[in-house]
Order: sequence, then C-alpha cells, then structure tokens
Amino acid sequence: MGLVFWLGACAHAPRPQTSPAPDTTRRPPAAAPETVVVRDRDQDRRIATLELRLLEKDAQIASLTGQLNDARQEVVRAMARLRTLATRAEAASGMAEAELAVQSLRAKADRDAPELAQAQQLLDLSSGEFNGENYGGALYLANQAKTAAKSAESRVASAQNLSPRPGEVPFAIPVPLKVVSRANVRDGPGTSFSVLYTLEAGAPVLGHSYTSDWVRVVDDSGRAGWITRNLITGR
Repeated sequence: MGLVFWLGACAHAPRPQTSPAPDTTRRPPAAAPETVVVRDRDQDRRIATLELRLLEKDAQIASLTGQLNDARQEVVRAMARLRTLATRAEAASGMAEAELAVQSLRAKADRDAPELAQAQQLLDLSSGEFNGENYGGALYLANQAKTAAKSAESRVASAQNLSPRPGEVPFAIPVPLKVVSRANVRDGPGTSFSVLYTLEAGAPVLGHSYTSDWVRVVDDSGRAGWITRNLITGR
C-alpha cells in the first residue's frame, strides 16, 4: 500500500523545465542596400574627348601667348636700336593717356579682371622702356595698354547693362564669336521672345553668357540680345 502511494506521488510530480539548447548556427550578416550606377560609356567617352580637347586648347593658348610676348619684345628691341621713332615728350604723353585709360578701367572692372592685369602689365613695361630712354618702345607699349584698356572697358560696360536671367551662366571673359548664317537676335532665350534685330552671316559678336541652347551676345554697335547656339561659332 505504501509503495503504491509513493509511485502515484512520483507520477503526479511536476517535471523540471529545461531551456532549449542555444542555436549555434552562424547566420550571414544582413545585406546592406546597394545603389547600382549604370554608366553611359558613350557619354564617358565624349566627356574624356572634350577634356583632352580643352587641354589641347589650353596648350595652344599658352603657345600663342608666348609667341605674342616674344613678338612684342622683338618690336621693343628694334625700337630701342633705332631710338628715333618717338621723342621723350611723345612717349610721356602716350603713357599719360594709357594711365588714364587703365584707371578708368580699374574703376569699372573687377580687381581680378584679366584685361585689367594685361593693361597694367603693358603700362609697366612702357614705363621700364621709358626709363631706359627707349621712347619709341615706350610709346608702342603705352598705345597697346591704352587699346587693351579701352576695349575691355567697352566690354565691361556692355556686360553691366545686361540684367541676368534665372539659370544664366556668365562666361569668365567675353568670348569672340561670329554668326554662321543670317540670324535673328531676340529679346530673350527662346523663339517666343520678340526679334530685336537681325545679323548677317560672318557678323562678329561677343558672347557674355549662356543658358540652355541660347547665348547672350553684344554686336559691334553695342546692341545686346540672345541668339541660338547653332547659329554662332568661334571667331
């Protein structure tokens, strides 16, 4: 009887709880979201070609600038050998006119304007030749400084009279352009704007800025307007 009671008690006793065995299986880390960039090979090739062409143009500009400086120096040296092409008074007068032109440009242009630096450099060279009694060379350089300053002042004045439009990108310096065929110059960048005037093929203009497919230009008469890109080319 006692044995039966003990077996019954054992049968109804609660079984001890056992925790599940830890999962030791190594799971791979969650993958991070990825952005797949699809590159346009033809576009990359065109960009690379344009970059090379720009490097080529930069090299050509540097070479031509060096040749121009060499030619200028040769002219000045030739005048130094002659020493009869201008008097001291003529050279001093030319330098004074050049100084006034440079001061006028400085008052209207940015301090870092390349035209201002060029005109000032020519004026400094003129002063050096004058001090060396090369009055012909001094007058020659002074005239170049005056011409550069006057031309730059005209371009700066034209650019300052142009009210910028949204999205308009100015050129670093005015770009010499010419019209490739008879073209309408409009009041704004688009065919919906009114025609201001018409230019014939070969007409020279200066490009000041651009937006989308239109370029803002000023012609030799000082008239401003917009012309589509495919009607102009480099000069």
